[in-house]
Amino acid sequence: MVGPSRGVHVQGRQYLACGSADHGRRALSRGSIQRVAAMTAAPENARTPNLGRNVVNGAVSGGVRILLRAEGACALAAAVLAYARFGHGWGMFALFFLTPDLSFLGYLAGPETGAVSYNFAHSFVGALTTLAAGALLSLSVLVTAGLIWVAHIGFDRALGYGLKYPDGFALTHPGRIGRARTGG
Repeated sequence: MVGPSRGVHVQGRQYLACGSADHGRRALSRGSIQRVAAMTAAPENARTPNLGRNVVNGAVSGGVRILLRAEGACALAAAVLAYARFGHGWGMFALFFLTPDLSFLGYLAGPETGAVSYNFAHSFVGALTTLAAGALLSLSVLVTAGLIWVAHIGFDRALGYGLKYPDGFALTHPGRIGRARTGG
């Protein structure tokens, strides 16, 4: 049996080195494999794409960062306005507004688990699904929960917080949050 390291794939076909059991597949000499590999490799002068002056170390900045925060503020405003019309009173809103932040408890199990639990509670996917289900099924409790959830996420995004990467709590999709630590 020949392992995957003994051949090369070119345009959907696998070519095996000469002398190996090719089982009906095309065979190439060692030199041919090296030439194919050279043809499919990136040019020597290739460099990473220029992400622009608004991206610094993978973090958004400038107008894009402002736009992301404005989107969060709009989500918060829309959810609060809809809650004023369809919600169950401001006491309930205040009581449950910070409920998604209970997902921080996932960080007690480690950064990967923490990021998954935080992202589940701070993604619009769950909040909008809950809101849509409430609207479609005429369940006011789901509408209320969905609106509070959307408001919370919008609030966080307006402040610059985002979905977390498992590499660390401060690493979010809009960029690093908090003060950057310096060595020494």
